[in-house]
Amino acid sequence: MFRKFAVALAAAWFATALLSAMPALAAGAIAVDDEEGANPAEVGYGIGYGSSRDEAAAEAMAECRKAGNKSCKVAVRFDKCGAYAASKSYFGTGWGSSKAAATANAMESCGAGCKLVVAECDD
Repeated sequence: MFRKFAVALAAAWFATALLSAMPALAAGAIAVDDEEGANPAEVGYGIGYGSSRDEAAAEAMAECRKAGNKSCKVAVRFDKCGAYAASKSYFGTGWGSSKAAATANAMESCGAGCKLVVAECDD
């Protein structure tokens, strides 16, 4: 009985040590390649995460370019969830504590006729 307990305790300690050694992903970002007049379905994007907003933005830019986009720009940086919406003439960004909140904020800042391009959360 004691041996099973000791093995379980050692396994729990190892898992805790492994998780604490991993870097925390505290920020996210969305980079987009969007031009006025483009259909929202044609907007290219990349999503990145990192231990800082700058690190997340750099990863989002790299992912956007890796997807074949040439004119990527960081559109939104977020701590929990972020979203990007667009129409042929307007765009909007949003962030919040849930995907629904980030989406609602992006849609509101974009205006009528906009469609959600991407929404992402760090969980």
